[in-house]
Amino acid sequence: MSELLQYLITGVGGGCAFALVGSGLVAIYRVTRVVNFAQGAFAVIAALTASTLLATGLPHGLAEGLAVAVGALTGLLVGLVAIGKPGTPPGAALIATLGLGVFAYAVEVLIWGDQPRSFPGVPGAVEIFGARFQAHYLLIIGATLAVFAGMGLLFTRTDVGRALSACASNPYAAKVVGISVTRMGLVSFAIGGALGGLAGVLVTPIQLVTFDYDVTLIVGGFAAAILGGLVRPALTLAGGLLLGVAQALVAGYGNAAYQMEVALVLMLAVMVWQAARKPIVQEETA
Repeated sequence: MSELLQYLITGVGGGCAFALVGSGLVAIYRVTRVVNFAQGAFAVIAALTASTLLATGLPHGLAEGLAVAVGALTGLLVGLVAIGKPGTPPGAALIATLGLGVFAYAVEVLIWGDQPRSFPGVPGAVEIFGARFQAHYLLIIGATLAVFAGMGLLFTRTDVGRALSACASNPYAAKVVGISVTRMGLVSFAIGGALGGLAGVLVTPIQLVTFDYDVTLIVGGFAAAILGGLVRPALTLAGGLLLGVAQALVAGYGNAAYQMEVALVLMLAVMVWQAARKPIVQEETA
C-alpha cells in the first residue's frame, strides 16, 4: 500500500509539470488558435537558465524567478515571430513555432552544451503512511495549485484577463470594442512562456534536463491539454495529473521505457473519444 501511495504522489508531482505546460498551450490556443510547438522549449530554456544562475551564487527563489521571467520573454519573442504580423493565419503561425522550437535546440546546445543538468530543490524527504518521497514534490504540487487558482482570478477579476477571454470568445467583437487581438495574443504567448518556464524550474530538481527534454514535456502537455479540447484549464490540470499518475504506475510496476507511449495512447484515446462524441452532440442540438 505504501508503495502505491508513493507512486501516486510522485505521479501527481510529475503530472503537475505536464499540466503547467499544457495550460500554457491552452492560454495561447484560446486567444490565437495557434498550437504552440515551442512550448516545451520555454521549460527547457528556463530550467537551464536557473541552473546557470544558481551556479553563479544567486539564491534559490531569485534564480528560479529570473528563469521564469526568461521563459516569459522567450514566449513573447516567439509570439512576435509567429503572430506579430496582423492577419497571420494560425497554420502559418504553427509552422513558425515548430521551426523556432527546432532552432531552440541549436541555441541551447551552443550556450549550455548537450550534457544533462539539474540543481537541488527542497531538501529532505517526507513520509506519509509509510510512503517516502522527496519533499520537493510538495512544492511542485502546491505551486501548481496556486498557479491554477491565480489563473482563474486573472481571467475573471482583471481587465487583462477579461480582454483575453473576449479575444478567445469572439475576436471580431473584441476588435469592435477596441481590444487589440494581436496584442492580447502576444500577452498569451508571454503567459505561456511563464507557465512553461515554471514547469521547467520545478521539475529540474527531480529530473535531469537536457536540450531535447522539451519533447517529453510537449507530448505530455499536449496530451493533458487535449482532454479539454485545448480550451479548458481545469480539464488540462486533470489530464496532467492523470497522465503523471499513469506514467508513475507504469514505471513502478512495469517498464519506465514505455512512459512516452502512455502519453501517446492517452492522447489518441481522448481524440478518438471526442471525435465519436461530436456527431452525437450535433444530432442533439439539431
